[in-house]
Amino acid sequence: MLTSHPAGNSNVDMEAVAACVEACFDCVQTCAACADACLSEDMLGDMVSCIRADLDCAEVCAATGKVLARAGKDYASSVELIRACAAACRRCAEECEQHASAHEHCRICAQACHRCAAACDALLLTISA
Repeated sequence: MLTSHPAGNSNVDMEAVAACVEACFDCVQTCAACADACLSEDMLGDMVSCIRADLDCAEVCAATGKVLARAGKDYASSVELIRACAAACRRCAEECEQHASAHEHCRICAQACHRCAAACDALLLTISA
């Protein structure tokens, strides 16, 4: 879909854009599911920071995925958003990793967050500013 846009975009690797969009939306879904699972844990008070990190990450990833999906744009203008997405993902992964040994949903979420941060980093390397 991205490469079919009539405006095209020569300043970025569209495969990296597509991979980042996919990773962002996967992370949205995973973080939302993790937050919901955290709400069902017995020690809910211990999960508050994790829930907040999940929800924040999901919001930032959703915004980033939507912006990047508009293929006819200048991706250089999105560099700060992509960096913010990678940072939110790293923060969420760090928080989820603290609970990963006790909660499978946190382990899975941390992995999705790491994948998304890596996709953001890979995209940043291809953007010609």
